[in-house]
Amino acid sequence: MQWYCESLTEYKRLKTREVNIGGLLTGNFHPIRLQTMTTTDTMDTLATVEQTIRCIEAGAEMVRITAPSKKDAENLLNIKNEVRKRGYTTPLVADIHFTPNAAEIAARIVEKVRINPGNYIDKKKFEHIEYADPQYNAEIERIRQRFTPLVKICREYGTAMRIGTNHGSLSDRIMSRYGDTPMGMVESAMEFLRIARDENYHNIVLSMKASNPLVMVQAYRLLIHQMGEEFGECYPLHLGVTEAGDGEDGRIKSAIGIGALLEDGIGDTIRVSLTEDPEFEIPVCRDIVKRYPRQTQEDMAGPVATALQELPYSPFEYNRRKTIAVDRIGGRNVPVVVADLTKTGEEITGRTLQRIGYTFNALTRKWNIADQAADYILINGAKWSFELPGNLKAILPAKDWRLCPDKEKCFPLFSLEDYLHAENRSATMNVVILDCFDEGKPPDESRWQPIKSDPTVVLALRSANKNAMQSVRRMFVSLLEKEVPNPALLLTESNWQTPDEHLIHFATETGALFLDGFGDGLMLTLTAESHTLLSDNDHRLNTSGRNYVHNKTPEQFINSTAFTILQATRTRISKTEYISCPSCGRTLFDLQETTAKIRAATSHLKGVKIAVMGCIVNGPGEMADADFGYVGSGSGKITLYKGKEVVKRAVDSSTAVEALIGLLKENGVWIEP
Repeated sequence: MQWYCESLTEYKRLKTREVNIGGLLTGNFHPIRLQTMTTTDTMDTLATVEQTIRCIEAGAEMVRITAPSKKDAENLLNIKNEVRKRGYTTPLVADIHFTPNAAEIAARIVEKVRINPGNYIDKKKFEHIEYADPQYNAEIERIRQRFTPLVKICREYGTAMRIGTNHGSLSDRIMSRYGDTPMGMVESAMEFLRIARDENYHNIVLSMKASNPLVMVQAYRLLIHQMGEEFGECYPLHLGVTEAGDGEDGRIKSAIGIGALLEDGIGDTIRVSLTEDPEFEIPVCRDIVKRYPRQTQEDMAGPVATALQELPYSPFEYNRRKTIAVDRIGGRNVPVVVADLTKTGEEITGRTLQRIGYTFNALTRKWNIADQAADYILINGAKWSFELPGNLKAILPAKDWRLCPDKEKCFPLFSLEDYLHAENRSATMNVVILDCFDEGKPPDESRWQPIKSDPTVVLALRSANKNAMQSVRRMFVSLLEKEVPNPALLLTESNWQTPDEHLIHFATETGALFLDGFGDGLMLTLTAESHTLLSDNDHRLNTSGRNYVHNKTPEQFINSTAFTILQATRTRISKTEYISCPSCGRTLFDLQETTAKIRAATSHLKGVKIAVMGCIVNGPGEMADADFGYVGSGSGKITLYKGKEVVKRAVDSSTAVEALIGLLKENGVWIEP
């Protein structure tokens, strides 16, 4: 394999080994399996059984249950027996951290065991230790001696195993040699995989989870490349963004990380980790997976972009494509958001602009501009009777732009053919739509040259192909090959029906490109039918969880989605970011309620990253990616972090949110809402 997938220009599933999980086959082109994890106390047998059944009836094909101690692992037998007694045969998975003895017990009971190589044997104290090769090899041998008994039990009992690396819980040993990197994540898993292969045990699934989709995607790509180089084959892959959060944020972040890989045919089973009840995760999983109806090696139907022989960029590291700046697009500018107002069917008024972040104060006669205010509006011959506020500017079809008196704030939108033959163009910015490989071929050289030589052109890339993301990515490769310096907007339309489906569609098709360093802005739009459906429905998500109710107009929804995609890809920060785990039986407080309280109190703190973690498994590790942390450390007790440094211990959970606000104030990041 040249890179990390079967094809970069057409949809082809990655061939992986077949793994049997209690009769459920995964890998080797079997359907992408859906799973979730219970949030109940594992020692509460009845509650865990009831929640497991709710997850199964929602569509879960595997259900994971935490086993943090030997007693919890032993109780898995009671849980399994009761689930089977009620007529359900869905495989159960034991989630193990820190306790090899618990794993060895669980492997004799359930169909699959998940271990975390970062804390199964190694410890994490945030210590940097310099290892010479002999010392490092001695540590690997220690892992072999402690891990091999579990491998032998799994082989004897026919139990599957997931070797699941978490970015937030890399061991001090791995961190000391590889740093906090995707390669460190890969090597953490490969050490365990090599030992299992030495024991002729192959019933293994692997995962590379992170709360940052960029880190996650790069780690999976590197893992596939490494397995191909070392073994000449690939094991099945479990996909998921860990600590994704709740609501719109959690769905978009998950869709970006999981979707970017599925688009390239990577992934055999998925879990969406939302800070919501676990049965609400499954419909989101289903919405992600149903974009890929072909579960075999067959190509997606429709035109396919020209195949690639080599890549002019590295898919294993992030580098933003270098462009010139046109107006406020490209160059060193953050990606822009273009709000589509073409379907409002009304004159542009202050009320229209309020939906995209601009509020007029009648008393002061001034505009208030929100952090998530759109940079441009796309309009279709609409009129307005006032000066556009702040830096807001308008993009109009070229025929309407010619009639617009304010050429400083209005710019034309051309098709490629119209641009090439236009007699009148803007002296500042001309937006040119390019349909990417819709007939399988890029524009010929004679059409590139006028664009390359025109420093006013901004490209708007779109594709009607089923493999639209790959087609647009292939166009970006052509731009790099032809050294076209013009910035490019991602123009993506959704014809899905529900808010969840729109979120997933937009996040997958654009987020994957931003993770590769492509795109200087977003122009998201709905088909007329989808716009009407979103306007007319009751504004509730079809998978509405405890923390997420959608009550936005289509324009608000699209605008918010665009900014959340940019936030999740770390290309433009416009709001507080929450790294929030999905809860499990280890959680020591009401995670959903607490997350909602923290969000309500801190959501105005633009650019601050706050982690809300149920326990210490990933909590301290994820502090490295968060500015402040709120981590369960005992029954009803919270530990507060600044970065990865403990600031306050044993804070009563009833007052911990106020204590967190106090910590924010002490560090000068608090502003009054």
